[in-house]
Amino acid sequence: MTEKRPIALITGASAGIGVALARTFAAHGHELVLVARREPPLVALADEIAATGRKRPLTLPFDIAALDAAARLGQALAVASLEPSFVVNNAGFGLVGGAGSLDRAEQLAMIDLNVRSLTDLSLAFLPSVIAHRGGILNVASVAAFLPGPGMAVYYATKAYVLSFTEALHSELQPTGVRVTALCPGPVPTEFQARAGLRHERGQGLLTLSAARVAEIGYRGFMQGRPLVVPGFLNKVVILLPRLLPRAVVLRLMGIRKQNRDVLKT
Repeated sequence: MTEKRPIALITGASAGIGVALARTFAAHGHELVLVARREPPLVALADEIAATGRKRPLTLPFDIAALDAAARLGQALAVASLEPSFVVNNAGFGLVGGAGSLDRAEQLAMIDLNVRSLTDLSLAFLPSVIAHRGGILNVASVAAFLPGPGMAVYYATKAYVLSFTEALHSELQPTGVRVTALCPGPVPTEFQARAGLRHERGQGLLTLSAARVAEIGYRGFMQGRPLVVPGFLNKVVILLPRLLPRAVVLRLMGIRKQNRDVLKT
């Protein structure tokens, strides 16, 4: 029986933080499997990584929001004699607008991808991750710490990711498996365009590049930290719910929504 090779499985690897994480993991010597719906960007990224002398990543153009995604991924990996030692759940999206005015089906699809799929892949590949004493890196957001008027469902999904990841970290600590929530602030990627976001005043102070977020996230992940928040000011932002009454935080986030609405007009 052929022994399966350990790989790092990265979802949402066609753009933004996912691409940066793939480059970072490859630079640190990991063999990769890249997953996203769009095949051409995956192939281009795999070619780029191979051109650096690293092993060419396997590309799988799957929609991981599909109910059978974990089973199909598992089958594809088994055929290639691969199994995850690291799972990077990066795929996700957000939408700007009031929960009552946005399309309900789109918001439920957001929950499917940001929450259900992330949980499914984390649990489905947990046996191989434990066997290799690897880890699970879940990409959340500073939004996980705050209420989100104007992006209510998105903020709620990231709160789930943070809570789930921290609990899983605690549960798996005796096994030596790393479980980390990466919570970046604003990052200039396709995410903003998909969500309908525009640049906000003062946001530049919180913004880091995808490459910087990936490197900070990778380092903290390998150190076994349960939570990584890149950037000093973003660390300050997540302290707000602890320092201020929740009603005040909600009011401040409501003002931010109003400013965002003004920018959109």
